[in-house]
Amino acid sequence: MKKPLFILLTVTITSCKLMSQINPATENKPTIALLDAFADAFNAHDADKILSYMTDDCIFEASGGPDADGEKFVGKAAVKKAFEDVFKNYPDARWNNPHHFISGNRAVSEWTFTGTKTDGSKVEVTGCDLFTFRDGKIYIKNSYRKNRPPLPKSN
Repeated sequence: MKKPLFILLTVTITSCKLMSQINPATENKPTIALLDAFADAFNAHDADKILSYMTDDCIFEASGGPDADGEKFVGKAAVKKAFEDVFKNYPDARWNNPHHFISGNRAVSEWTFTGTKTDGSKVEVTGCDLFTFRDGKIYIKNSYRKNRPPLPKSN
């Protein structure tokens, strides 16, 4: 009776050791801390920092544009230009009160965007980003927001 119990215990310990060796590394999974840092980089208007969280072949699907799914930007150079254009058009752009949810390699960030256009009109809308992660980085950032007319300029 002792021998079968010893064999079962040995197999269990060996299996656990093997399983721990093939589990993906924690740093390759999306985390709330990564999404918070990504939001902080947006609020700092730091396009290079933003892109450090994204894959080289990243995709940004904007909430507006000529196509049904918005305008699509592919690759770091195109995505960087799109983000820099937002910062240029809204010099005080902020994504406030971000809340994040993660499920597997997908995540959602909810936020309230505020900004003043260069003509002085103000925008305040709620929205969200749907993320797809690959190898611990953002592969797709698909953005959605409420459609609301600009607020009148303050005098």
